[in-house]
Amino acid sequence: MTAASIVGWAHTPFGKFDAETVEGLVVKVANEALADAGITASDVDEIMLGHFNAGFSPQDFTASLVLQANPALRFKPTTRVENACATGSAAVHQGIRAIEAGAAKIVLVVGVEQMTRTPGPEIGKNLLKASYLPEDGDTVGGFAGVFGKIAQAYFQKYGDQSDALAMIAAKNHKNGVANPYAQMRKDFGFEFCRAESEKNPFVAGPLKRTDCSLVSDGAAALVLTDAETAKTMGKAVNIRATAHAQDFLPMSKRDILQFEGCTTAWQRALQKGGLQLSDLSFVETHDCFTVAELIEYEAMGLTPKGQGARAIMEGWTKKDGKLPVNPSGGLKAKGHPIGATGVSMHVMSAMQLTGQAPEGMQLKNAQLGGIFNMGGAAVANYVSILEPAK
Repeated sequence: MTAASIVGWAHTPFGKFDAETVEGLVVKVANEALADAGITASDVDEIMLGHFNAGFSPQDFTASLVLQANPALRFKPTTRVENACATGSAAVHQGIRAIEAGAAKIVLVVGVEQMTRTPGPEIGKNLLKASYLPEDGDTVGGFAGVFGKIAQAYFQKYGDQSDALAMIAAKNHKNGVANPYAQMRKDFGFEFCRAESEKNPFVAGPLKRTDCSLVSDGAAALVLTDAETAKTMGKAVNIRATAHAQDFLPMSKRDILQFEGCTTAWQRALQKGGLQLSDLSFVETHDCFTVAELIEYEAMGLTPKGQGARAIMEGWTKKDGKLPVNPSGGLKAKGHPIGATGVSMHVMSAMQLTGQAPEGMQLKNAQLGGIFNMGGAAVANYVSILEPAK
């Protein structure tokens, strides 16, 4: 087990918020997370901010915006962390490292992004910066186009998986209905997700609109402390294991259908935790596109290669299945404000493990939660395994 525990958290709704700013979102969740942990700003030893930006916000160099939450945060060591769509988990893992190193006893981690103020063409251009531009810079459809190519290659190798992708989308949208923080709380159903229509057109390759995560604004925060201090707090979720595996950026240097970095991160985390995948009560995984969740089933070891469809078609990953995946609704329904996503995954998992998830989202007797947060096309791969403090 790592030396760190989560003892407080906060989460804004995800969505389109024209009246919000990056600064305002950061200040809100920072103060709420400290209050939830029952500590003051002066108790914080170090701060990590997850913020991808890449042109979404004109204000760069955003680490010190966290200090706006309270004058007592002034002069605290504060660092902005970035690793594409895994930025939030990168910030969480850096906070854990600070505690394990003995450099800090209490770390405040904030993740934030404001994307919706950016014009559509610029959004695509900004997101494509998480790809290898010499190879993918001219991809039609931006980052969706990259995953459209991955989906097309998967279909060519393993057959048409349109039914499986629609079932994944429908599952996550159904789960999102019970999540008050989700951007889209509507149960679209399989038929809508499966059929091409005016409201659900093809976006890139075989991917339709319902296969793609949402452009979002939002923030999340959590408070980390060492395990001993956590025992004195009102609530605590222990971080049993973490792992990070970084892969090559060019897809041409690897088999993109393997998601080998995802596999490696899962294997390392499970080994560190002395666990098997079957020990987990649920997983929050990175469904930036439905084909990503499909391949992640295989990469985490739930099914053999090429058989990911079994997991959704046989109901394994539904809320009442043997391994519920994305009970929060995932990125598909919850939204994907990039810097906030990984922090959100940890917050949602901590809620599940303390029995504090919203009604309808809460799983029965959740004892171990797995998190997989991915940056780029399986480039930055982060796994965390959480359990309630005994």
